[in-house]
Amino acid sequence: MKPRLIILCLFLSCLTTAMAEKVKVRIFSNNTISAVTISFDLGQYNVYANDSVLLESTLGEGATLTLKPAAGKVSVASDGYNYGSFDKVRFQATDTACILCINPSNVKQRTYEGDLIVSSKQNTLLLINEVEFETYIAGVVQSEIYGNLTDIFRVQATISRTWALKNINKHIKEGYNFCDHVHCQAYLNRCVRPDIMLGTMQSSGVTIVDSEGRLIETPFHSNSGGETANSEDVWRNALPYLRSVQDTFSYRMRQSDWTKTMTKEQWLGYFAKKHKLNTTDPAVCDSLLSFVQLHRKARIMGVPLTKVRMDLQLKSTFFSVSYDSVSGKVTLLGHGYGHGVGLSQEGTIRMAQLGISYDSIIRHYYSGARLNVNPDSPKNYVENYIQQIEKIIEDDKQRTTQVKSKKDDWLGRLFRVRDREEREEIYDESKQDNESDWQFKFGETDTTGTSSGQQSVGSSQQ
Repeated sequence: MKPRLIILCLFLSCLTTAMAEKVKVRIFSNNTISAVTISFDLGQYNVYANDSVLLESTLGEGATLTLKPAAGKVSVASDGYNYGSFDKVRFQATDTACILCINPSNVKQRTYEGDLIVSSKQNTLLLINEVEFETYIAGVVQSEIYGNLTDIFRVQATISRTWALKNINKHIKEGYNFCDHVHCQAYLNRCVRPDIMLGTMQSSGVTIVDSEGRLIETPFHSNSGGETANSEDVWRNALPYLRSVQDTFSYRMRQSDWTKTMTKEQWLGYFAKKHKLNTTDPAVCDSLLSFVQLHRKARIMGVPLTKVRMDLQLKSTFFSVSYDSVSGKVTLLGHGYGHGVGLSQEGTIRMAQLGISYDSIIRHYYSGARLNVNPDSPKNYVENYIQQIEKIIEDDKQRTTQVKSKKDDWLGRLFRVRDREEREEIYDESKQDNESDWQFKFGETDTTGTSSGQQSVGSSQQ
């Protein structure tokens, strides 16, 4: 008889407290939410109001609740019945394979795993997703980068994990750890791609540190345009691992080049009005109309390029100026997208396509930094989980023409397969799946002694 297999808690839930066990992320943080409908895509939820049970173990697939702000409280209703108004409402998952569909009245719906905490402030709902740390990281990776190679996601997961751990208390005074927008890292949905989760799992317990073993800041951006920027040219501090590096890997990618055209009067007028430059002086005028950056500069005529970028809504600070005296048009010939400091995501994609290893990619963009592996990361658990995801990816390649239902969601599939393995049954894909098939108990220990239940501004658009 084969050893009992531990029921896996979602995405490294058995990591030690050296890695955050759960995090709270404010979702829809840039939106005013006047009403939201909550439905349940997978699993069952208990609902608590003011820390007391409102609905217990009755909310599963097909059930919906509507929440609205009401005089500083949250009103809860379903099918025309109003349960009342409360200071705080909490949707608590009954197991780790639970998925919530969150549909605000004025924003595109999203799905998340884990718990949801809802409160009200100034006629808007505050929605906080409390979720396992590695589940959050996988959602960030999916939101922040594109591609189809596992090492791309492995790199992004490593830098996103490092940033999150270093900035774990960024919003703590507001009652949560992170927001879901570029102020922190984008987190716009749960991870729905097994290849992204595979890259996240392959980097489990890995962070980036400096020569003294301290977590570094790991900013990233869409495309460097061919050369990254020194940190002090964009922000205040000069950091030894955020040095400008040549980055030919960012050439000929989606965001490699851009242009912006305006009149001579608009271009010169901006510097005259905003920065008090004497544009009637021929020397000043000529300098502004013939500005060239073969390599990144920090200023134009003493004006910070970061300020110019912000005011004129440019994709980057890495641009040169071309003036056509016949048409009177000024054209900014730009390269890259984002602040330019740290890792270029499109450069990363190109390097991965060329077969460059994920650790070499990280060292290319963060000068002198090194990778640190958490010694408490459960190696056997991670390897077993990786093998399961690899099998699902391979199975999906053989089922490209099959229409998938919610029950074919890769996460649900994984847990149902593991559940049947636990009961020493053979998984038959033709067998009808019921909700009871993926509900199981947690906190058990397998024969290896591994127990369950444990456990930059980074955005590309900044």
